[in-house]
Formats: sequence, C-alpha cells, structure tokens
Amino acid sequence: MGRLLPSNLAKIAGLVFGLVIMIAFMLSSMKYGITPIRWSDVFHSFTNYDNSSNEQIIVQTSRVPRALVAAAIGASLAVAGCLIQGLTRNPLADPNVLGINFGASFAVVFTVTVLSVTSLPILTGVSFIGAAVASLAVYLLGSFGRDGLTPLKIILAGAALSALFASFTQGMLVLDAQGLDEVMFWLTGSVAGRSVDMLKAVLPFMAVGWIGSVWATRHMNVLTMGEDTAQGLGQRTIVIKLIVGLIIVALAGSSVAVAGPVGFIGLIIPTIARLFAGSDYRWIVPYSALLGAILVLAADIAARFVIQPSELPVGVMTAVIGIPAFIAIARKGVVKG
Repeated sequence: MGRLLPSNLAKIAGLVFGLVIMIAFMLSSMKYGITPIRWSDVFHSFTNYDNSSNEQIIVQTSRVPRALVAAAIGASLAVAGCLIQGLTRNPLADPNVLGINFGASFAVVFTVTVLSVTSLPILTGVSFIGAAVASLAVYLLGSFGRDGLTPLKIILAGAALSALFASFTQGMLVLDAQGLDEVMFWLTGSVAGRSVDMLKAVLPFMAVGWIGSVWATRHMNVLTMGEDTAQGLGQRTIVIKLIVGLIIVALAGSSVAVAGPVGFIGLIIPTIARLFAGSDYRWIVPYSALLGAILVLAADIAARFVIQPSELPVGVMTAVIGIPAFIAIARKGVVKG
C-alpha cells in the first residue's frame, strides 16, 4: 500500500492539473476568434453583463455555448472510445473507425432529407438508433467465421460499414440539393453555431453515459483479463457487455446529434490516457474525459485561425491530428504482432 499511495496521489494531481488546463482552454475559446474580445469583456460577461456590449453578447450567445459543446463532446467521444477499446481489446477501435458515428450520421441525414424532420430531440433519438444499429452490425459481421470476433475482423467490419453508410449518406445528399445545404455544416463535424438549447437536449444522455462509464470501470478491469477469467470471477460478461454497449451508444449518439461525426477523439485519447493512468480503468476513464475535452477545445480554437476570415470545422482539425496518430498506433501494433 505504501508504494501505491504516491502513484495515486500523482494521478490525482494529474487530474487536477488537467482540469485547470481544460478551464484555461474554455476561457481561451471564449476570447479568441474572428471578432477580437478582451479578457475584461470575457469576465464581465459573467460578473457584470452589459447587453449593450457587442463583445459580451458574442461571448454569452456564441462562444460560451461553443466551448461547453466542445468540452462535452470531447469528453463523451473519448470515454466512448476508451470503453470500445476495452471491450474489443483493440487500440484501433473507436466510434468513428467502427462505423458507429457513420451509422448515426446516416440516420440523421435520412431523417432530415427524406422525412424533412429537423427537431433536435427527434434527431437525437434517431442518432441513437443509427449508432445502435451500426454497433450491432459491426459485432455480427465481425463475429462471422471460425475464429469468432477478433481485433482485425472488427476493424475490417467497421471499415466496410463506415464506407457503406458514408456512400448511402452521400447518395441521399446528391438526390436532395436542399438537404445538402441543411446538413453539410453538420456532417463535417462542427461546434460552431451550436446553442445552449442544443446541448441541453443531449446533456441528459451524456450525463447517463458519463455516470455509467464510472460504474463500468470496475467491470472493465475484470473484462480485460479475458472472457474465461471474468466468468470465473463470477462476472456476467454478456450483461456487462450489453450495458457497456448501451453506454457507448448514448455517448456517441448524443455527440453526433449535436456536433456531427467528429472523428479520431476516441482513438487517440485513450492511448494517451494510458500513459498517465496505466491499465486501471478507474483512472483511464476520467483521464480520457479530461484529455478529450482539452483536445476538442484546442482543435476548435486552432480551426478559427487556419483560413481566416473563415474557419475550418473542428472535425477537419481532429482528423489532421488523428490520422498520423492512427498510423503510428497501427504500425506499433503490427510490429508487436
């Protein structure tokens, strides 16, 4: 116990430090952008709000919701990726790679373009259905064959279904030019223009996912020992996997509903979190949540300055970061294999 205490204290200190960094990035997200905002206007918008000040109005109506949405989806996607990698024991698994985000995106685009429904609560439910169907399809497709579900087969199944859902989505948009205008800003993965009301619509589902992920950490530690070991220790592995799968759908589906398919967060963040937290999911999950929020906030801030006066969607910036990381993780896995 004496040797574990300093390690745990260091991990707690790391979480506190990460929380400070996240708050700093949230404040920076409120200050930096196309419209110059002074630090005094940022703080006065909270402490002494002046509705005649354009700067303070921009902070409260645009940048505060944007920062909150970025932090929420970053945490949600990172935790979803962490749980997926634990279930599949595959460091290349995440909601984007496995087609979960693409399934949710297809369901939303179908609802908007074909059914002409734009209500966010309905789109949120549809996003969950799409994410759940994609998850089930990947699991079934990856389970075919004599060896059952393997890390390689689940990646191949996810890639195939991602391509299928992406093709269906593009096909619907080609046939419906008006639908293209309505959803293109959303399909690229963006937090720009999101309101507090949009976040409120999905926040209950995110909160359930966050709380559920904390509950799941003890069971994930057992599952990573192997199916036989987990069953030998009395764990009902099928029930646990089903519950964890529902948590993943809640986190990924709610994120896609509000911000579109922001990719690679669930892939690279759990890998980074393990560098600080080790192999214990009781630490990996909170580290993933903090680091995911920080990464999306940082990517969103950077996206505002790359092509000024316009700005890139945050999904483009996370892809720029995530693709090299994906290649590095894949190469490392091949070398180990």
